[in-house]
Amino acid sequence: MDLDFELQSDYIPLCDLLKYCGITETGGMAKQLIAEGMVLVDGEVELRKTAKIRAGQVVSGEGFAIHVT
Repeated sequence: MDLDFELQSDYIPLCDLLKYCGITETGGMAKQLIAEGMVLVDGEVELRKTAKIRAGQVVSGEGFAIHVT
């Protein structure tokens, strides 16, 4: 599933992005997915739950890719 997400501010915390895009149902589930090393930011494993995701970055994982604009 490829998604586009348009930022309304300078950045969005990674866990919030996953929740808003429907990858997880809750913020807690998003944090668990990140802690398990299942989320990549620009192709690198990201373990910081509140990593600042900015325009131009791609967040991906098993079955999804979010293009942030």
